[in-house]
Amino acid sequence: MFEVREPAVAYGKNKLTVEEYLQMEKESTVKHEYYKGEIFAMAGAGARHNINFVNLLTSLSNKLKGKPCRPYGSDMRIHIPENTLFTYPDISIICGDIISSPYDEDTATQPTVIIEILSSSTKKYDRGDKFELYRQISTLKEYILVDSGSIHVECFSVNERNNWELTEYKELRQTYFIKSIGVEILLSDIYDETKLEQ
Repeated sequence: MFEVREPAVAYGKNKLTVEEYLQMEKESTVKHEYYKGEIFAMAGAGARHNINFVNLLTSLSNKLKGKPCRPYGSDMRIHIPENTLFTYPDISIICGDIISSPYDEDTATQPTVIIEILSSSTKKYDRGDKFELYRQISTLKEYILVDSGSIHVECFSVNERNNWELTEYKELRQTYFIKSIGVEILLSDIYDETKLEQ
């Protein structure tokens, strides 16, 4: 439930080691992304963003109860060893046991599904550079973008040829199926109480 800001300077250094970053995060009241030595402050999100988040996490938690996959909120840090990124997706769905980062036991490395809730300031990053980094996660099967400013859900999924393909949904009556975890979600449930209309 955060928006990424410009790179921040910490410890008076332009570049941090992973260890320095993790130590800083333990002491910080603000979350930061880490990428190739740089850190990026993450600001809080708006009301609709938070409503979308609560609606989605509640629905997923109910539908996945008793199943081997579990949804986690934005306090679950994800590390991608292949490109160094440490980040806090709005929702991560992890199937099976959590495989921790070699740097930190409280940081996961192998999500099956990642969901980001878009705001005007994060749309470009979440659709572009961040998705490119996420695609290096070998276990990732689906990447879902939920627009908090309009009724619009974009579902990227890996097909049988190992290519990513996009399906879009723009009507409250529509349902999208998260194939990798066997769960259906109604758009009307995601956007409940957001006061957005068709």
